[in-house]
Amino acid sequence: MQHAITTTELFLIAMAIIFAVPYLVWRLCRTDYWAPLVVVQIIAGILLGPGVLGKALPELHATVFNPDVITALNGVAWWAVMLFVMIAGVELDVRKAWENRRETGVTAGLALGVPLAAGAAVAMGMLGFDGWIGSEGLPWQFVVGVGMACAVTALPILILLMEKLDILRAPMGQRILRYASLDDIAIWGVLALVLMDWERIGRQAAFLLAFGLACIAFRRLMRAIPARDRWYVMLVWLAICAFGADWAGLHFMVGAFLAGVVMDAEWFEQEAMDLLRHHVLLVVMPVFFLSTGLRTSWDVGGSAVFLAAGALLFASVAGKLAGVRMAGRMLGWNPGEASIIGWLLQTKALIMIIFANILLDKRIITSETFTALLLMAVASTMLTLPMVTPKLRALMQVSTGDRGSGLRRGSA
Repeated sequence: MQHAITTTELFLIAMAIIFAVPYLVWRLCRTDYWAPLVVVQIIAGILLGPGVLGKALPELHATVFNPDVITALNGVAWWAVMLFVMIAGVELDVRKAWENRRETGVTAGLALGVPLAAGAAVAMGMLGFDGWIGSEGLPWQFVVGVGMACAVTALPILILLMEKLDILRAPMGQRILRYASLDDIAIWGVLALVLMDWERIGRQAAFLLAFGLACIAFRRLMRAIPARDRWYVMLVWLAICAFGADWAGLHFMVGAFLAGVVMDAEWFEQEAMDLLRHHVLLVVMPVFFLSTGLRTSWDVGGSAVFLAAGALLFASVAGKLAGVRMAGRMLGWNPGEASIIGWLLQTKALIMIIFANILLDKRIITSETFTALLLMAVASTMLTLPMVTPKLRALMQVSTGDRGSGLRRGSA
């Protein structure tokens, strides 16, 4: 008797593909220098999507990634990305940014503002053509959303790359974390503004009021309970905040970020939080990358998507480097520091993809714009290590004879 394959079996086949393909490529091709595993996973998600595998092997793609399997994968992906965004919120250290507010404010402002303006200019050009703005998007939402996508820095991936470069705990690494942390707050603030629904303003105001009151009780509770219980309470808090934000129309990922940002990193052991971030990246985030790849589209034409991605990449890279260079001149940084900091802040990957997913969910952008932004994020992240490594090596050689180097001092 012939066996009819079940949804559970198809789900497990999909999970095996999701974890095996990028790992084998990463390990066998030794891509770690120019494409860390997380980048390979994102690329694999694109290749496994309808635009590549779906066109090459449509029957196989339709069988394995049928609607029931995609629904199951989406559930895992939603929880994975909520955990990841919450951890990013916990890792923000606003107090250190405030202690160095002039340096941090100038650098973060220019590092965010210049690429935002450059990306917005490209977005305005895209508005002149059909197929880029979503059915529910207003022109200003599209322009600001795409511009901000060009300005995003992925704080969690930045931490991973600086760990790899062995500068995370160095003075320069701590400076970069301050700049990225302040930009992260601005990014989510702008996103909340873009998502503001004036027809649901009452709900959104009610959520923000309830969230503010709940934060007072939550913080008192977290200080009062034993450290081992905080991890469980944290997860309940995450689910409640994500639900409230989604109910209000702000998207569950905005709620996840708010859930994390009101928590103090000191409530948790740093080593344990680092392990949680690594385990989330290892165990569940690859499913999010696959679900992201399933949303890519080339319907306006592959060449048009690549052309848009190239223009957005130029705006992102040139804008970020120009903004940081301006900050370096204003603050009197040593030669070479601005270039290193600019390239590290260029890291986009996960946070930009999360940001673009929200814009797509809200139909502010189309799947074609999402694909162009995704390609831009992957390319900019892949450029980071190859560009930074030789520059950092040169700066470290100079620092051996110059104790004033940015690698050795706490602030510029």
